[in-house]
Amino acid sequence: MDSFLTNALAVSVEGGNDGFLLLQILGWVLGILGLVFFLGSAVGMVRFPDFYTRMHAAGKGDTLSTMLMLGGFGLVTMEDFSIGSWLVLFKILAVVLFIYLTTPTSSHALMRAAFEDDEMPMTEEDLKKANRKDKKKR
Repeated sequence: MDSFLTNALAVSVEGGNDGFLLLQILGWVLGILGLVFFLGSAVGMVRFPDFYTRMHAAGKGDTLSTMLMLGGFGLVTMEDFSIGSWLVLFKILAVVLFIYLTTPTSSHALMRAAFEDDEMPMTEEDLKKANRKDKKKR
């Protein structure tokens, strides 16, 4: 009976890295997904027509992509369940929380300052005029 328990413990210790491999794969997936959202945010910054829609793309995309990338990085750095690994993960999550609170707030403050400075959002008529001008240039 003792040899059975010894063999079972040896197998569980040897196979214990599978859980960390799963965390690393999940971390890579989150990191790549964050890069995809960051690319979408960058495309939105270039393609959207006015300040407000560009700020929306920057605020939302930057927040989500940064959170996904840092969360993925936190999972990839988990080598074991030691205190050091948990501290690194806790610090990364603290940075994620800070970004989650500050990025939308700063985007809102910039949009409000632009609105108070009489920068009006584009209307459908403005977009139609801009499209006509673009077609005439071609």
